[in-house]
Amino acid sequence: MQASLRTGSGRQALHLRRCFASAPPAAGRPRTAMASTAAAAGAADKQFPPVVSPQWLAERLSDPAVRVLDCCWYMPVHGRNNHADYRANRLPGARFFDIDGVAADPAAARGLPHMLPSEQGFAAAMDALGITADTQVVLYDHLGIFSAPRVWWTFKVFGHDKVAVLQGGLPAWRAAGLPLETAPPPSDDHMFAASAACAAPPAGGSAYKARLDKSKVRTLDDMVANAASRREQVMDARSGGRFVGTEPEPRPGLRGGHIPGARSLPFPTLLEAGAYKPPADLAAAFAAAGLDPARPLVGSCGSGLTACILALGLYQVNGSLAAVYDGSWSEYGGRDDVPVSTLPVDP
Repeated sequence: MQASLRTGSGRQALHLRRCFASAPPAAGRPRTAMASTAAAAGAADKQFPPVVSPQWLAERLSDPAVRVLDCCWYMPVHGRNNHADYRANRLPGARFFDIDGVAADPAAARGLPHMLPSEQGFAAAMDALGITADTQVVLYDHLGIFSAPRVWWTFKVFGHDKVAVLQGGLPAWRAAGLPLETAPPPSDDHMFAASAACAAPPAGGSAYKARLDKSKVRTLDDMVANAASRREQVMDARSGGRFVGTEPEPRPGLRGGHIPGARSLPFPTLLEAGAYKPPADLAAAFAAAGLDPARPLVGSCGSGLTACILALGLYQVNGSLAAVYDGSWSEYGGRDDVPVSTLPVDP
């Protein structure tokens, strides 16, 4: 089914619908489970669901109001290259969103990976991708559910509500028998247009207007203060071993353990076969970790990426956007002047 395609025709939309109608469900995920997830997400956001199925997207792929972004990103352990993967296989018409490129400049990031860009940088990136405030944005990655939720959260904190993640990502799209685009992108300038625009936003401003919701972004000082006050619950998406300091950190020079008071909720707990579990199972996972979705929650992880898997999972449960500690353990674990716990459950 893979082919070199371009979007924009009713004929292609019909072809996609026919492909899906004759295709099996996404690997490991029955259609009923995917439908229940989408239904619960729709209850949280009737205007635009936070998670959409391959069928939902296939039926809308030729709609000019819809923009699809490939957000693939990997840890070194994955042994893959996101640039090469985008060039080789992508959803028809998908543009590339480089998580490390649409990010804070080096001075503002202070050596931390893929920190949030400035309002000006994000707005310029949106202009480069042809996205307006009314665009319906659908995000996916190549691992199922991994890096796309970080971009979802980024759009949300900059005020763009019409954004969703493709349930199961590119693997689910492929498993459904839907076509992929395999021809090389037009050029590197086209592929990295958003990153270049973010790095050098126009002096006169951008057509897209971004407004950062600072109430959803936590800093090191916020986390140190919260370790004492316990005013907000902290959910840690890293593995259990990293949480208690028995497993080495993938980034050199970081301490082991966690922010005092945090609760361990490794992000794979929310997933099954590379897709989100149904909302009822997500709610049960938060409860089992000792987290109350009705109270304020902050996500943390290694670099602010997989914390957003938890944030999107929580959104499917309670319809509220969680705050995220942007620097996460890359910042906190690199300091020797902040408190750290290695207890499985803090008092």
